[in-house]
Amino acid sequence: LHGFLDSAKTFDLLAAPLARAGFSVVAPDFRGFGQSSRVPEGGYYHFADYVADLDGILRVVAPERLSIVAHSMGGSVATLYAGARPDTVEKLVIMEGLGPISDPPEMAVDRMRRWLSDLIRIERTPRPLRSIDDAIDRLAVTHPRVDRKILASRAPRLVVQAPDGSLRWAWDPLHRSISPTPFNADIFAAFLRSITCPTLFLHGGPTGWHPPDEEQRLAQIAKLERVEIPDAGHMMHWTAPDAVAKEIIRFVTTRYE
Repeated sequence: LHGFLDSAKTFDLLAAPLARAGFSVVAPDFRGFGQSSRVPEGGYYHFADYVADLDGILRVVAPERLSIVAHSMGGSVATLYAGARPDTVEKLVIMEGLGPISDPPEMAVDRMRRWLSDLIRIERTPRPLRSIDDAIDRLAVTHPRVDRKILASRAPRLVVQAPDGSLRWAWDPLHRSISPTPFNADIFAAFLRSITCPTLFLHGGPTGWHPPDEEQRLAQIAKLERVEIPDAGHMMHWTAPDAVAKEIIRFVTTRYE
């Protein structure tokens, strides 16, 4: 499960060694990302929608046996899913996907105001990119610690070609709006406590994404293992896919009591 403004296609470097190890790998695009459809006018991208989409997919492709590997935003979705449907997940791998920084309750009104303004302000038609190099340059701003050669291999998987031949990001610009729902760490912790399967938390070291209360969140998971992928950073499935795949294979094939 991919992260925010990412897509299933950029899991290719990680999916390949998992497939060679004998696993059936399914990498969906969340709604409004990659090749998935966008919500119509008047719709929005709420986390509950992502969880429902995932539930629908898994009931078809993995009705009996399943391990979930999830990065960043995908990790938050996987946590909500595994907490709500604990009997369906055998193993859970979270790659720095423990949710954003928690919002205080007084932020709720401001978020709703900003969201309503964003719905009016944001143009749903994506702005064209000048070239693939332009896309790489923009990725470099977002991911300054990732080698440019890696970004150059990821960029073609994050864009689509419009009918007029121009390149555009493969995500709905509506994702640039602020969510109207504040992130509540206490509610998220309840889902973490409801996860019953063995869980592997992979992190990319000090340069990865670590919320201030990461330790408190991890402490809610009953069967937890933590592994650092040194110097991999947040985008570890791009920067260190072989090391990540090795840990996933070891974890998924280990028998736990």
